[in-house]
Amino acid sequence: MTGGLVDPALADAPCLGAAGGPTEADWAAAVKVVRDLPPDGRVLLICHVNPDGDALGSMLGFGLGLSRLAVGNLQATFPGSAEVPEPFQGMPGLDLLVPEADAYPDPDVTICFDAASEARLGRLADRLRDSVSIVVDHHASNTRFGTIHLVDPQAAATSVVAEEWLTRLGVELDAEIAECLYIALATDTGSFRFDVTAAVHQLAARLLATGIRADEISRRIFDTRPFDSVRLYGEVLSRAEFDPAAAQGRGLVWTYATLEDLARYGQRPYVLEPLIDSIRCAMEADVSCLIKQVAPEEWAVSLRSKGEVDVSRVAVNLGGGGHQLAAGFTGHGSVFEIMDAIRAELEKSVITPDAAA
Repeated sequence: MTGGLVDPALADAPCLGAAGGPTEADWAAAVKVVRDLPPDGRVLLICHVNPDGDALGSMLGFGLGLSRLAVGNLQATFPGSAEVPEPFQGMPGLDLLVPEADAYPDPDVTICFDAASEARLGRLADRLRDSVSIVVDHHASNTRFGTIHLVDPQAAATSVVAEEWLTRLGVELDAEIAECLYIALATDTGSFRFDVTAAVHQLAARLLATGIRADEISRRIFDTRPFDSVRLYGEVLSRAEFDPAAAQGRGLVWTYATLEDLARYGQRPYVLEPLIDSIRCAMEADVSCLIKQVAPEEWAVSLRSKGEVDVSRVAVNLGGGGHQLAAGFTGHGSVFEIMDAIRAELEKSVITPDAAA
C-alpha cells in the first residue's frame, strides 16, 4: 500500500469474514477504510470479466455513492474489453469507467464486486497485492481473497451487500444510485423470479421510491435486442438436446453457441445471456446448461437448476462458482468434452433429502 492513506495494519491483517456472512467487525472495518480516505486517496473499483447487470450495477451504484461522500479519486474498471454491453449503456455512473490499461496501477484501496475468486479479475488481480482490498459479493463459493470480506451467501445479489454498505456509510439513495442497484437486483433475481424474499422486495421498494421507472428499466434491460439476435436464438435453440438420464434421472437440457454463430448474425456475446431462460423452461429437466464459445477452445458455461440439483457444486468442481440454483465456469476443450465433465459432476450433485434438511 502506498501513501499511508489507510491504516497500514489492515494490509497485513488476517483475512476478515466468515462463511455465514459479514460480521459487525467486517462492516466496521470496511466503513473505517472509507472514512479514513482523504480526498486524494486512490480508490479502484473492479468487477468481474464479462460483467453482468449485478457486477456493473453494484460497482457503479457504489461508486456513485462514494462520489456523494467526496472521498477519494475514483476509478471503475473490469478485465478485458472496456465495451459495456448495449443493455447497460444507459446506466448512470459510466463516466467512472476506465479501460483496464488506464486503471490505477497502485491504488490505495481496491474494491471488488461480484467476483468469487481472483481468477475472475484477470490481470487486474495484481492491484490487490499492495492495497487494502475489500471483496463485496454474494457467491457461496467466494474464496475470501481480499483483506476485508463483505460476502453474504444469503443475499440475492451483490447489490444487496453494496446497498447495506452505503447505508452504513450514511449515503442517501438518489435516482442514479438506485437505478444502478435496481438493475443489479433485477438481473440477478431473473426479474424477481429467483431468490426473492420479503427483504428483496423491500429493497426494490426503497430503490423505486427515488423515482426511477421500473417499466422503462426493464424494457431496456430485458426486452430490447436486435432482430438478428432473435434469428440467432432460433438456430441455437434448434440444436438443444434433452438427456433424461442425467443427474440421476432429474434430467438435463442443454445447447451451445459458437463464435461462428455470433459472426453469422453479426451479434455481440451479450445477446446470448438471456438465452438460458428459454432453455430452463423445459418441464422435463431440472438442470439446464448453455455453453457459449469465447475463444477457439474456451467456453463460458451457465448452469441452472430448479431445485433438485446443486449446480454450484458442479461449477466449483470444474473451476467456477455460483449458487445452488445458478452457477457457471469457464471450460476448455471441445463442447462435448465439457458436457462429459458436466454430466459426471451432475451425478454427484443431486440434493438428497438429508442434505436438503
